Amino acid sequence: MGYLDNSVVTVDAILTKKGRELLARGDGSFKITQFALGDDEIDYTLYNPTHPSGSALYGEAIENLPLLEAFPDETQIMKYKLTTLPRGTSKLPVLDIGFSSISLRQGASVAVTPQTLNYLGATTIFENEGYTATIADIRVLNTFTGVGINSEEAERLNTATTIGTNVSKTVIGTSINLTATSVNTLFGGNTQLQTTLTVIGRGSGARITIPVTITKTN
Repeated sequence: MGYLDNSVVTVDAILTKKGRELLARGDGSFKITQFALGDDEIDYTLYNPTHPSGSALYGEAIENLPLLEAFPDETQIMKYKLTTLPRGTSKLPVLDIGFSSISLRQGASVAVTPQTLNYLGATTIFENEGYTATIADIRVLNTFTGVGINSEEAERLNTATTIGTNVSKTVIGTSINLTATSVNTLFGGNTQLQTTLTVIGRGSGARITIPVTITKTN
């Protein structure tokens, strides 16, 4: 990962492992059907409406911010995707997942079924495209799966395993199932393990992050 030279207009794109696989087939199966835009690098507090040189330079500091090179780890980039909402929208969509935090004892399970508020003119809605859920440390769970979305991407994420030092895991579904670990050695001398769960609406872009605590029972 590095920074781009933002003195010129640059389009920087890379393919994921799956994208490279489809491109290598050479049979026309590689087709871009969806894309997302984000503004992870932008600090909007730098917008300065009191700039002494006038309105043309209010955003000068923002325009000079360094931009990151593209890389295919969605847990580290494109966290803040730009979304298109219906004209006249007066409230930003927010998520309600039924929990402000999750506390599980070893081996216990819970199902999280998110709802999106203030989206597409509805007070409450279940998004047809489902939700992306990321657990920051998969080691604290025996199972972490998304259900309800039968796309190729959802299947790939649900079956993927973490490697090396990457201990986070992402799944897609309309409902997210978590089962706490039953391995005692992970606790060491502690009685609890802690991590976070981040859920994002795939259509609305609304997100929420809550703490997850696993309590040792044996």
